[in-house]
Amino acid sequence: MEPSPHTYRHLDEDLTAVQHKILEMGTLVEEQVAAALSALTERDAKLARQTIARDHTVNRLDTEIDGLCVRILARYQPTARDLRLITTGLKITTDLERMGDLAAEICEWSLELNEEPPLLPLIDIPAIARIAQRMVRESLDAFVHEDPELALRVCAAENEVDALNDQLFRILLTYIAESPKTVSRVVRLTLIAQCLERIADHATNVAEMVVYMVHGKSSRHLAPSLETVAQLH
Repeated sequence: MEPSPHTYRHLDEDLTAVQHKILEMGTLVEEQVAAALSALTERDAKLARQTIARDHTVNRLDTEIDGLCVRILARYQPTARDLRLITTGLKITTDLERMGDLAAEICEWSLELNEEPPLLPLIDIPAIARIAQRMVRESLDAFVHEDPELALRVCAAENEVDALNDQLFRILLTYIAESPKTVSRVVRLTLIAQCLERIADHATNVAEMVVYMVHGKSSRHLAPSLETVAQLH
């Protein structure tokens, strides 16, 4: 028996609710990453603690979205594009939740750095953070607008983060060589840079899932370019 128009209407409403919840969660995660950077650069312990405390809201949204997706699967047994939206949503929330954890982790390292004299400048960390934030924002925009071209540009930006992180690591090593007393601060800054790199990795995962959602094919292991979109049609 074919589903009734009433059923289709409720399915559309529930799918829209999933999209809105994912956008809400993504916006919060982007704010968390920005706050983590501010807490680090401004040595703001209060902001760091507030950001850590807000992570529970990210976790709550993750649970809510998972529950909504499971109910949709059980109630409507969606197929084709609707099913891809649900599976994409489940994957995206996992990546967003991990980004929130990493933002909180940056704040925890920042609090420890505040107990020592500042090691200035922060070199490439602010630049890495800005690219990572942009990747998070654009991966979500790609999801909302179902834009695979934008998603692939997000994937390409991961190379910028990797290059800056490698450069940062080499510079930080010179600090240790010149003054062994900087070791603990250098280690924490290295860990913060790794957190930012992993946030960029998760944003790339989101972007790859957007390509899958739109085209039903994976973009993994393909060169992130507009030509890739043509291959996926």
